Order: sequence, then structure tokens, then C-alpha cells
Amino acid sequence: MSQTIKLIGAPQSPYSRKMRAAMRYRRIPYQWLRQGSEATQGQPPVKLASMIPVLWFAHEDASKDTAMLDSTFQLQHLETLFSERSLVPDDAVVHFFNQLFEDFADEWMTKPMFHYRWHEQQDIDKAGTILPLEARWCQSDDDVAPMQKMFAERQVGRLGVVGSNDVTKPLIEESYSNILAELNGILSQQPFVMGQRPGAADFAIYGQLICLALFDPTPASIALREAPRVYAWVEAMEDTSGELISDDGWLKREQLAEMWSPLLQEIGRTYVPFLLGNAAALQAGDEQVDCMIDGRRWVQKPFPYQGKCLVWLKEAFDALNETDQAFALQVMQGSGCEVLFS
Repeated sequence: MSQTIKLIGAPQSPYSRKMRAAMRYRRIPYQWLRQGSEATQGQPPVKLASMIPVLWFAHEDASKDTAMLDSTFQLQHLETLFSERSLVPDDAVVHFFNQLFEDFADEWMTKPMFHYRWHEQQDIDKAGTILPLEARWCQSDDDVAPMQKMFAERQVGRLGVVGSNDVTKPLIEESYSNILAELNGILSQQPFVMGQRPGAADFAIYGQLICLALFDPTPASIALREAPRVYAWVEAMEDTSGELISDDGWLKREQLAEMWSPLLQEIGRTYVPFLLGNAAALQAGDEQVDCMIDGRRWVQKPFPYQGKCLVWLKEAFDALNETDQAFALQVMQGSGCEVLFS
């Protein structure tokens, strides 16, 4: 290729870690640049300057440089540039679920990730201290202290953006434990969520869990106690560039219902009613999502991006032929996920 791929991110950004681990697994040459470092000067403009990760495609002629946001679309774009060690299953139905699980990780698992990081004081203290230092550690304690305080207060103030509040707290924490149990069951039978080789879903789940299971004290202690297998898997997913894979390593469609049933049940129990409640609030122009999830009230501000996610999931289902749609619905039957597509 005539371009250098630069990945701009931050160590404790779940989406940055998702992309870095995926590129390592695919053996795609890249340069890792910390957000805000001098090396990022001259980055091509992106729509939201504060968002990470950024994929920067740098050419010898800088006027041709381009950059893009959104880890889901970044992974899809890399599939058009590199063919080896793809993250896209060959079977259309398996690929559809790969997309569903990636979306669930990116958009629902980020709720417990952000909730735990900025809710309990020990987690706030650790993240508020370390994250500003990761951006720029070469400064005095006196200089960094105000930044640490301001950063922590700003992040705590954003808890409502992901839906973390006194009403939703029990459901968020219950969902995290359920996800750990469901992943533990899958990973006791196969090395990756998608089978004998990882898909985009694996790296999306890993991205959230690198924070939940390994960095933030409260959820890390829960993972270590309830799902040590998942804890070990997250550490291993950091660099799978040496993993041996085969073309037939994907889970077969006949195995999907048995392998994924508990995980699909959790998605249908939590994320599906949230997606529908969020979409209804956006359509009505309401200032608040107020819906029921598993018989309990969920309240937060509407999130326009997750309204788009619902549209994209439906488009992915509609792209399947009639036979594959019927099979996918059969896999989802009774989970609650099928209501999005039937």
C-alpha cells in the first residue's frame, strides 16, 4: 500500500483498544499515536475532533491524507483493503449475528463500562488520576492535579448520557454479571465468541471488557470472582497476532442457537427494549427515554447515534435473503431479539 495507517487513540478508550487489538490480530501494519500528542499534529479534519479512535491514512503527499471515525466502519473499511485474517464470517447468517453482537458490545456494554468507572469512589479515583496522566505524564504533580480534578468531575457529570442513574443502576450492574456468565459459558467451549477464530464482535466485546475486567477496580473484582476465564480471555485478546486460524473456523449456523442462546436472551432482555424506547423518544421529539426493561423503568436522555444503530441493524437483516432471514429469526426465537426484525 502507498499509505501509512495511523491509529489515534487512548489507552483506556474501549474503542481504541478494540481497533488496536483487531489490527494486531489481522497483522495490519500501523502506527499507534496517543490522542493529543505532538505526533497527531497535522491530522486531517474529522467531524468530531474529540472523538477517538481515528484512522489516519497518511500519504507521501499530505494533501491526500484522509481520516475516519467510528470503529465499526473503520473495521469495515479495512476489510476492503486487506483480505487476510478477515473479521467477517463467510456465512451470511453468522455474519449478521457478528454485526448484532458488535453493536451490542459497542452500545450496551459501554453502559456498565462508563457506569462503573465513574460511579464508585475507588473507580473515580483511579480513572481520574490515571487517564489524564496517560495523555501527558511528563508534567509535575502540581500541574496535573487541577486537570485530574476537572476531568473526573466532567466524566461523573456525563453519567446520564449513557443512562447511569439511581433508577437504572441495579439493571446495569445485573446485566454486567449476566454478560460475564454468558461469555464464560461460550468461552468454556470455544476460544472466541464467533467460533475457533475471532470476528468483529470479539474485539468489540474485548474493548469494553479491557476497562471493566482489567482496569476499573469494582468491575474487575467482579470479573475475577465470577468469571476468571473471561478475565484471562481479555488479557489474551490484547495481542492475538500469533493465533493460528483456519478458513472453516467460524461457528456453523446449525450451532448458533445452542451456543448463543443465553447471550441472545440478555440482548433481548436489555438492549432491544432500550433501542425501541430510544427510537420512540427520538421520533416523538421527547427529551427523555422512559421505557420498561425487564419489568423495570429505564430513564435517560435520547441518544441519536443509537437511533442510527437500530436502522443499521434492520438494514443488515433486510440484506439477508428470505431463507437466511427465516433461519436468523429461528435462532433468535424466544430471546426477544426477534421483535426488531419480525
